Amino acid sequence: MTKKAILAGGRFWGLEDLIRKQPGIINTVVGYTGGENDDPTYKDHPGHAEAVEIEYDDTKTSYKKLLNFFFQIHNPTTVNRQGNDIGTSYRSAIFYGNDDEKKLGEEFIKIVNDSKRWKDPVVTTLEPLTKFWPAEDYHQDYLVKNPGGYTCHAIYFDNYLK
Repeated sequence: MTKKAILAGGRFWGLEDLIRKQPGIINTVVGYTGGENDDPTYKDHPGHAEAVEIEYDDTKTSYKKLLNFFFQIHNPTTVNRQGNDIGTSYRSAIFYGNDDEKKLGEEFIKIVNDSKRWKDPVVTTLEPLTKFWPAEDYHQDYLVKNPGGYTCHAIYFDNYLK
């Protein structure tokens, strides 16, 4: 069965490029969510996070495994910032679609904090998903189209799950 998850952690195309390669991922779409206006665009998305909509096969991966990888590839301890990118667009956020996803998000934030891998506490927000708007076509698969493009995402840590 296919499911969707929406995660934000800095410039969306960096997250997308790493997440798309994980087992069980069917499709990724970059876009905007959690902000103040309808039909946001790259030039007009006040309060929206740059996020990735992840379609996955839950017989091959799980929401918990997605969170595990998400927390390996960005810094969840900087408020509204990833690398040189600053602003609410670049916040670390889990946009949950139901109570189970919210609970798993809370549990995973605790796992990351308890790991002491980061010197500062996790500031990732848990936000109810309202609506996700796909970004413009030129942002989709950006690092595939532009292999030398900017990203501040990398695999910083090994698996959090034992």
